[in-house]
Amino acid sequence: MQYHEFLAAVEKHGGPTERDHADQASKIVLATIGQRLAGQEPRDLASQLPPELQEPLLQHTGEDEIGDDLDDFLRRVADREGRGCDPETALTHSQAVLGTIAEFVSAGEIDDLRSQLPAGYAPLFQQPR
Repeated sequence: MQYHEFLAAVEKHGGPTERDHADQASKIVLATIGQRLAGQEPRDLASQLPPELQEPLLQHTGEDEIGDDLDDFLRRVADREGRGCDPETALTHSQAVLGTIAEFVSAGEIDDLRSQLPAGYAPLFQQPR
């Protein structure tokens, strides 16, 4: 998968429509998810993504800096994204990014990703409204 294809799919899934905003949102969502992942999972997921998305996912591996609260996750994404982003918009962007990832990586990898996230994070894997 090429990075431009990934960004186009993020837009199709309800993410930001401007390329630079989609790029920023994708990297922020993955960096924030990466804070929850441990072991080889960040590397396994990163290996199936375009090179542009690998570093954000790997920069915090195994640190478990984010708790089990989805609202905390969304506040962090919104704060990092800026641009007037609120937690509701952060949810939509996170759903668009993770929905796009689900199209491009193996189903087993998505299962592995979900298994490392708290049950309360399930809304991240639903389609945006």
